[in-house]
Amino acid sequence: MSSNGFALELIDARKCFGKTEIIRGANLQVRPGERVAIIGPNGAGKSTLFNLISGRFGLSSGQIRLHGQRIDGLKPYEINRRGLARSFQVSNLFNRLSVYENLRCAVLWSMGARYAFWRFLADMRAVNDRAEEVLAMIRLDKRRDQLAVNLTYAEQRALEIGITIAGGSSVILLDEPTAGMSKSETTRFIQLIREVTEGKTLLTVEHDMGVVFGLADRIAVLVYGEVIAFDTPEAVRANARVQEAYLGSVLAETQAAAAPSSFVGASA
Repeated sequence: MSSNGFALELIDARKCFGKTEIIRGANLQVRPGERVAIIGPNGAGKSTLFNLISGRFGLSSGQIRLHGQRIDGLKPYEINRRGLARSFQVSNLFNRLSVYENLRCAVLWSMGARYAFWRFLADMRAVNDRAEEVLAMIRLDKRRDQLAVNLTYAEQRALEIGITIAGGSSVILLDEPTAGMSKSETTRFIQLIREVTEGKTLLTVEHDMGVVFGLADRIAVLVYGEVIAFDTPEAVRANARVQEAYLGSVLAETQAAAAPSSFVGASA
């Protein structure tokens, strides 16, 4: 744990593309084991923020710290091996490998090994045991030998979560994990996320307000590249500035669109 007690910290983070500033002095302090949802309207900079944290984009200025150590300027794989893993909106799987092989590949990657060397690592019991452990955690043990391409959409998303946690990272970033799921699938998936990220630090970008308020310990509201609020779900819901800038209109649209459903997504 870092000396300041934060698992992840953004300090005046800024990102410009040409003359356009997309992230404008974002500050965020996430405690170990905390679940944080990042919400905001279209164009708020949510995906850019995730890309900055995971190393896909470089900062224009500011700092990003993982357990007190600066990670801005590092490559994505370097950040990953320091304990931060990210899933994406679109399933990022080896479709022609089995569920088990996908997980085994993820474990090997976290150790610095490449899939091409599996024939030399076949007796690595620790790798196999970890893959089996994650397989059970994501409830795909009965689909162990199925090709990833043959899984249902919800199962593919579960496998994506498994790949993300397989290396044992302590900080997990999930990008719209329930996008495209039915109400029942979403309900089950929230519970799965809770279980597999127990004890880990979780950041998620999510448009579904049911998921946000049901999963997050705290919510960061991003509007035009600025974090305008970072508080508990109850406090964010009651925040006048958030209501004016984003949440009030989203909740109104949600209630009007489908009153019977408790899991209705805001516009993407």
